[in-house]
Amino acid sequence: MSVTGLRRMAGGASREIWSLDVSLERAPGRRETLPLVLRRDPAGRVGDGGDRGAEFRVLRAAWRGGVRVPRVHWASHDGAGLGAPFFLMDRVAGETLPRRLLREDRYAGTRAGLAAELGAMLARIHALDLTDPDLADLADLAPPPADRSPAQREVERVAQGIRELAVEPHPVLDLAERWLHARTPTPSRIALVHGDYRIGNVLFDETGMRAILDWELMHVGDPIEDLGWLCMRAWRFGASLPVGGVGTREQLVEAYERASGTRVDLEALRFWEAFGSFKLALVFLMQSRVYLDGRVRSVELASLGRRTAETEDELLRFLRDEAEPGGT
Repeated sequence: MSVTGLRRMAGGASREIWSLDVSLERAPGRRETLPLVLRRDPAGRVGDGGDRGAEFRVLRAAWRGGVRVPRVHWASHDGAGLGAPFFLMDRVAGETLPRRLLREDRYAGTRAGLAAELGAMLARIHALDLTDPDLADLADLAPPPADRSPAQREVERVAQGIRELAVEPHPVLDLAERWLHARTPTPSRIALVHGDYRIGNVLFDETGMRAILDWELMHVGDPIEDLGWLCMRAWRFGASLPVGGVGTREQLVEAYERASGTRVDLEALRFWEAFGSFKLALVFLMQSRVYLDGRVRSVELASLGRRTAETEDELLRFLRDEAEPGGT
C-alpha cells in the first residue's frame, strides 16, 4: 500500500480533514487507487466530542440503508499509527461552503430543490434500523431513559454542559433552560438522530445533494430534533428562507412527511428549533474552552466563544414572541 496526494482540507474546526490517495495491490500486477478523506481528532481532542469508531459504524449502517454518505473503509479508535482516533472514507466530489450554495448562479437549481431533498433524506436516516448489528451495541446510541423524554434528557444534558464549561454567568441561558423545560414535547417515535443536520454538513454540486457529512453528534432520540436544528437562524447565513436559506419549513415538512409516512408536530418543531440555539451555545462554549484551556491554540476556536451571544439573542426572540399577544 502507498499513500500520495496528502493535503489538509479547509474546515474541520473540531476534526482535522485530510485528502489522500491510497494505492492498493488487489492482485499480483493489479493495483487500485482509492481517493479518500481522513477524519482525525487533532492533538488534545482525544475522547472529546464523539467516538470515531462509533461514527464509522453509523456511517457504515447508513450506507447500507441507502442514505447518501461516503462509503467508509478503515477506522482506529485508539489512534494506532496516527496518534489520534481516525477513520477513512471515500472522497466524494462536491462543494460544502454554504455561502457558495446561497450566492452562486450555478447552484440555482440545487437551491430550488434542496429543502425537499433534505426532508426526504432525513426520513431515510430516521428509518435506519436500530437493531442493525452496527448500531445495536453502541453506547453512543443508548435509548433515552424510560422516566424522561428525549427532550428532557437533551435539555438536562446541555444545561449541565453549559454550567461546567461557562467561565462567566449567562443569565439568558439560565432563563432559556427553564423555558425549554416547561415545553418539552413527547415524541411519537424514537429514531437515530443525526444531531448536526444542517447546510454546512451537506456535500452538493449543480445536480443537488451528494452526501450528508459529520455524524459525530448522532444519538437516539426524537427525530423532530433534526428538523428543528436544520431550521435554525444560525444556518441561514443571512438569507431569509428558514431551511438553510434555501427553502421553507412547509417544503421541508411536506417532503419529510411524504417520505416517512409520519406527521410532524409543528409545536415540537418549534421547540426543537429553539433548543437548537441552546445546544449551539454549548457547542460554542465547548470550542472556546479547548482554546482557553490551552489544548489547541486555534484563533478559530477562540473566536467561537464570542458567538454565544448570537444564540442568546435568538433564544430571547423565542421568549419574546411567546410573551407578546399573537406571538408565534
